[in-house]
Amino acid sequence: MENKDSQHKREDEERDTAAEKEVQYAYENDNNDEIVEAAEDNEVEAEEKEQAPTSQTPASAAGGRSGGKAWIAVSAILAIVLIIVLIKPPFGGGTEAVATVNGVKISKDKLYDSLVKQGGTSTLDNMITQELIDQAAKDANVTVTEADIDKEIANLKKSFGSEDEFQQTLAQYGMTEDSLREDAGTQVTIRKILEPQVKVTDDEIKTYFDQNKASMATPAQIRASHILVATKEEAEAILKDLKGGADFATLAKEKSTDTGTKDKGGDLDFFPKGTMEAAFEDAAFALKVGELSGVVQTSYGYHIIKKTDEKAAVTPTLEDKKEDIKYQLVTQKVSELSSTWLADLKAKAKITNKLDPAAAADASASPEASADAGTNAEASPAADATK
Repeated sequence: MENKDSQHKREDEERDTAAEKEVQYAYENDNNDEIVEAAEDNEVEAEEKEQAPTSQTPASAAGGRSGGKAWIAVSAILAIVLIIVLIKPPFGGGTEAVATVNGVKISKDKLYDSLVKQGGTSTLDNMITQELIDQAAKDANVTVTEADIDKEIANLKKSFGSEDEFQQTLAQYGMTEDSLREDAGTQVTIRKILEPQVKVTDDEIKTYFDQNKASMATPAQIRASHILVATKEEAEAILKDLKGGADFATLAKEKSTDTGTKDKGGDLDFFPKGTMEAAFEDAAFALKVGELSGVVQTSYGYHIIKKTDEKAAVTPTLEDKKEDIKYQLVTQKVSELSSTWLADLKAKAKITNKLDPAAAADASASPEASADAGTNAEASPAADATK
């Protein structure tokens, strides 16, 4: 069981690493279209893999959706790019050693120059963009609260099968929920600035609901715990102990070979039909809440299953989903507007960029920038861009 699990995990990590490199390449080359394309490619490949007939362990049953992974992948790359710190005043002195190798010093100058070559231009461009967004938010009287970010994170979590999977994905990309919240703040800021320009009609909401009704329905689910061992004899001995009054969670921690669930007392969380091997699933769904199964054999070994909870199938109404759909449609339209909006901000702003003089010259030479500089030197560039 562990061998197959490790193989699936390695394949996922290899695919995500490849996708991460694509997004990294896009950022290093300042290409927003490639960033989106790389993230979307990651999503398509992950969805194709999810649709392929693979054998899952019970511990991996709560499958997530790749859109959330793509979102986090892009955020992770941003975090890595922005980690570069300018350790001295730009273009000033910096001969102090930051390291020595056999008496030969590596100076701040050398480290700074190396960091700039590796990603300084794109990092500074991101910082410029962030400053433009902050200025636009100030001019539009937009503020982002913790409640706004909570809502954004909650909507992101919906694209994952469980809280555990969400946290595991963050860890995979070297992120925490706190670092993700920082990126979410920027997303929410842009949304609040552009949302007044977006209109979503009742007809659009109804059309979306009709087209996606099946995917919004929630099938019947059960929650179960299990203990997995290698032999039938071991399983029968454990079952005897359980029937004699032994605690299920305690025995799972002591005896189960499923490393993904044993520390949680064997808990598998909720899962619908179609996610487990047939023998396991048939036995689990046939139980009453609180009831133990007999010994159940699968390709992973021998299980004892305990059903702990159940949820009936839910078919939502339009009214149930109206606000969620509206939120998604607004997000989609804001996303479509944001690229041209950001381009306009840059075109109308007066920007000096010593790492990219050509870009600064182009921005200063634009008619909008010239007009701003010549006729209204005190006006905020962001204010002009958002009129």
